[in-house]
Amino acid sequence: MSNRGQILVYGADWCGDCLRTKTQLTDLGIDFDYLDTSTDVGLREKAIEISGKPSIPVVVFPDETYFVEPTNAEVETKLRSLQLIN
Repeated sequence: MSNRGQILVYGADWCGDCLRTKTQLTDLGIDFDYLDTSTDVGLREKAIEISGKPSIPVVVFPDETYFVEPTNAEVETKLRSLQLIN
């Protein structure tokens, strides 16, 4: 993955789960790149390529693992495992 070391969030502003995940990461002080799949077909295709399905958000972590439509608890647990939060 070309953006190794960054958290990438593939999503769309009409998606409640995407907005929730963006808010959570922001509130936790986590830097991430938000990639709007509603305005860029290439990003939409990339999210599908990563996850194998057309669901968002797709959250890609620095260790190259990803979650599709994660809960806040799943994101927080993952961030702790990567030692990005305490």
